[in-house]
Amino acid sequence: MSRKTIEIGAKLPEATLLSVHADDGKTVPLAEKLAGRKVVIFGLPGAFTSTCSSAHVPSFIRTAKALAEKGVDEIICVSVNDPFVMEAWGNATGAITAGITMLADADGSFTKAIGMEFDWVPDGFYGRSLRYSMLVEDGVVTRFFPELQPGCSISAGEHMLSEL
Repeated sequence: MSRKTIEIGAKLPEATLLSVHADDGKTVPLAEKLAGRKVVIFGLPGAFTSTCSSAHVPSFIRTAKALAEKGVDEIICVSVNDPFVMEAWGNATGAITAGITMLADADGSFTKAIGMEFDWVPDGFYGRSLRYSMLVEDGVVTRFFPELQPGCSISAGEHMLSEL
């Protein structure tokens, strides 16, 4: 990628994401969620969009159990949407039932901080997230797979699983 993105070995930036089911109102301090844990985070352009709904989220639903067997404590899906949309989408796709945590980066600040923001005007995407997946251990990125082409291949759950 030619853009400046988060890199392997970097600590994730401080961020507060949103969830309808968060313990403290709707806020989820990411650093607290990651402390001392092994977590897969995957980001995508938007809830209810075609590839995100038909390929990306299903890839992590299919691999959730195998990732847990490899020591992953939690799988988090992040999108620049509001928390109510993320909850509805998580229910519609079966992601929540599969144990995937759906978090909203409502203002896109986390996405910008890791260098994954983009605009795609033809589809009405402004301030959205490029597709990626990462493994984060105690807040530090240990694997990072930004999707370089349209579609969902290196950021998919199966690819993450093959790298562990």
